[in-house]
Amino acid sequence: MVRSRSLRGIVVSTAQTTATTKEQRRSSGTGRKPNFRPEIQGLRSLAVLMVVTYHVWFGRVSGGVDVFLLVSAFLMTLQFTNRYAQHRPMDLLRHWLHLFRRLLPATVVVLLGTLAAIFVVLPKTRWAALVDQVWASLFYVQNWLLQREAVNYYAADRSQASPLQHFWSLSIQGQVFILWPVIFAIAALACRKYALRYRVALTYVFGLIFLVSLTYSIIATASNQTTAYFDTFARLWEFALGTLAALVLPMVKISKNVRVVMGWVGVIAMLSCGIVLQVQTAFPGFVALWPTLAAACIIAAGQTGSRFGVDRILSSRPLVRLGDNSYALYLWHWPLLVISLIWTGKDHAGWLSGTVIIATALVLAFLTTKFVEKPFREWKWPEVNRRRAAVAIVACLTIAIVPLIGFTVQQNVTAKIAMDQAQKDNPGAAALVPGYVNEVSPSAVLLPTAEKLAQDWANLPSKCSGDLVPSSKLLQGVCLQNNQPAESSRTILVLGDSHAEQWLAAVAPVAEQEQWRTYQLLLGACPFTVDTSGLDAPCKAFNDAVVQQIDQHPPSAVFLVGTAASPSSPDEKLTVGLEDTVKMLTGKGINVIAVRDNPRFDFNMADCVAVKGQHSPDCNPSQEQLLAAQNPLASLQGKYPGLSILDMTDLICNGTECPGVVGNTFVYLDNNHLSKTYVASMAPMLKERWLAATGWS
Repeated sequence: MVRSRSLRGIVVSTAQTTATTKEQRRSSGTGRKPNFRPEIQGLRSLAVLMVVTYHVWFGRVSGGVDVFLLVSAFLMTLQFTNRYAQHRPMDLLRHWLHLFRRLLPATVVVLLGTLAAIFVVLPKTRWAALVDQVWASLFYVQNWLLQREAVNYYAADRSQASPLQHFWSLSIQGQVFILWPVIFAIAALACRKYALRYRVALTYVFGLIFLVSLTYSIIATASNQTTAYFDTFARLWEFALGTLAALVLPMVKISKNVRVVMGWVGVIAMLSCGIVLQVQTAFPGFVALWPTLAAACIIAAGQTGSRFGVDRILSSRPLVRLGDNSYALYLWHWPLLVISLIWTGKDHAGWLSGTVIIATALVLAFLTTKFVEKPFREWKWPEVNRRRAAVAIVACLTIAIVPLIGFTVQQNVTAKIAMDQAQKDNPGAAALVPGYVNEVSPSAVLLPTAEKLAQDWANLPSKCSGDLVPSSKLLQGVCLQNNQPAESSRTILVLGDSHAEQWLAAVAPVAEQEQWRTYQLLLGACPFTVDTSGLDAPCKAFNDAVVQQIDQHPPSAVFLVGTAASPSSPDEKLTVGLEDTVKMLTGKGINVIAVRDNPRFDFNMADCVAVKGQHSPDCNPSQEQLLAAQNPLASLQGKYPGLSILDMTDLICNGTECPGVVGNTFVYLDNNHLSKTYVASMAPMLKERWLAATGWS
């Protein structure tokens, strides 16, 4: 989850910096622009080496990505301030077309290569989520997708890193590459109109951005570091710091000896950051000042002309040449690492396998740079006008989009064909009902299709309205209901976490048939209980708000899950505080329908079926190893008037085993949740047992 060099296209094309001497240019390579600064190219190389080696060999985040964010803003600022000083038009559209035309080719090659590997190595159950990430990466919004999934309890894949996760930083950088030029252009217009000094005005603007973003970043990191890590606004201060360095450094005189010291201090601080700090759990708050200020020191040191200066090392030919390939190296290293770990079944790379991964990434980076990135960068035809540049970008995007659309179409066609035969070929839980006659075709497809399985969640269709609208704002966003009128004979409230939510696939059709008004107040990983002592603050606040809602608008009945199974263990217990919860609800005249929990596993059952097949013993574990011999809810039978108990275990397990597939239907969508499709197949049996348990007519 780190990013590589500041996208190589902008790095080279925007390096509007102080001129190097002829000898410096000669030592760093030929064909460079006269204002090329090799020590910055070497800084970028050092940062990408940090990123790659820390990821592959140490399984840590290095802080190198923060260096790239700062350097990219530094170079971009020099480009636009030079344009203003030379009275050249900003021409933002041409700038963006030029920039993304150079960035996209390598991105597309890596995305397509990764997509091909995904289809070979990963189970089909993971394909759809990763295809979504390809789309997000292609259009520079991957960080938003990861940010949403970081707080989404129902995100499909939380057990493994994504091969495309590293695109989060590229996405933030792409967003800033759009935002920053707009700020530069607006400031230029204002300065020309009101006769202001451009650098001074920009210093105030980006100084304010720096302070506001850093303050927000510190607060957001302290409150929810996982989401802050991918938050664009929480990262803007790093770009702003790079911009401020570009604006202020030309006006600051620093002696040669001081710059020599600054350079070495910066390098040592930058290299030690990932060792001293746990970057992945501490950034991007104030701790991220460590690598960014270190990089600023190296930039400020510049070309010292001293044989003791760190710039002699950073300007060396190997580091400068590596800098030419650093964008592609960053793009390739993470997919190679993740896919190789999935392929081998390991959770980390050893020194030998890690070396092979790094060597392979270097070779692919060299080939990508030489045969894809460089030819596109040097292609003159798109530079003639904006239309040609736009055509080049569209053509590049099309190469990636066509297979993505093809996958989606194929996925939908396969699902539709299967759904047309579902009544005969996919009986689901009905296959466990005594007397069932198997009519499934030998060529039948499992439902839901593996690609769509991760999204197979149940929910009620409409936002709550009328008297069901909670007074608490905490509940208003999650309150959903069916379409039965307020005059319905009964109102059913479904409470709890995702294990209650999954039963909506059966509760909802039963409610429609019986004309019960039904609504849900659910929060992932937050079971409903009046005993909130062991809950975290958000869950406690949620449950308190639910109790208030029940007091204000008592439902006829509450549906909840009454037990909690343990992963791959028979240690099944009543949910915490269940008896007190039942007492509270029945004391208010509210019926309680408590259903037994389903088995949970210490492995992903859906992936097991997709990889090993539904008949593998691994995907058909023993029932006695998963659930208690007797339903823990049985101890409450008849103890509390108004409590009804449902046990659907015989429709999930066959009495001996708890299979991953029943009736040609995926039973689970991950390691502990039932699929919507399978639960829906239990609706007729749930209705029968519900009415029998409650005595409702």
